[in-house]
Amino acid sequence: MAASVPRATATMYESHWSSICLALQGRLSSRTAGRTGCWDWPSLNTVTPNAQATPVENMIRQGIIDLPLFTVNLDKGDNNGFYTFGVIDAAKAGVKETDIKYTPVDKSQGFWMFSATKAIVNGETIELSLNTAIADTGTTLALISYSVVSAIWATIPGSKLEQNQGGYGYPAGATVPDVEFAVGDLTFKVNTVDFSFGAAGDGFLFGGIQSRGSNPFDILGDGIVFLKSVYAVFDQGNTCIGMAQRS
Repeated sequence: MAASVPRATATMYESHWSSICLALQGRLSSRTAGRTGCWDWPSLNTVTPNAQATPVENMIRQGIIDLPLFTVNLDKGDNNGFYTFGVIDAAKAGVKETDIKYTPVDKSQGFWMFSATKAIVNGETIELSLNTAIADTGTTLALISYSVVSAIWATIPGSKLEQNQGGYGYPAGATVPDVEFAVGDLTFKVNTVDFSFGAAGDGFLFGGIQSRGSNPFDILGDGIVFLKSVYAVFDQGNTCIGMAQRS
């Protein structure tokens, strides 16, 4: 079935879509209780008394996009980030469509959850048996298991746990490690320029990779670290997630 809107309207720049999501969530919260993400699976939709479909669900149900998927290409410090709906625009993201590799997701909890059974820190592999992770555009940091966090921060001289900041910080100008996270059978490298969240005071930076605490799975968020390093395809029709490494 052909989309009822031109392909050109299927692309939306990052700042515009973020504003729409915030406005939608604010509008719902003023008259309902519960949570609906802009692209969570329906099982995570807890809005009461009347469930509200997410924007992506509505696009699929109404047949206004060609394919039941959306893609995410996030940037930092400019206006080049974008989302697409119903189409994959690998060229715009600076990758080839053949570079996008897919892995199945478990949607039973409403998240985009996948196997994440290893991480690589400066070339050293850390095995994480049965570990899982979610890709979440609503989380700013990468929140991961303590074994990986401790391995990462052990490589940075002068890094320390900042109790008042609630996480690890490190001296500005310090060399940060090469870090890769698994998505299914493949690993994807974090761009080192996106390693910090921001200034922590006294010449320190707050790290963008922190411990997940008691959370049972890793969270690979968008704001600083992981999702800025890849072009991501969230394929609802085939229940899988695709990623391509970006430079």
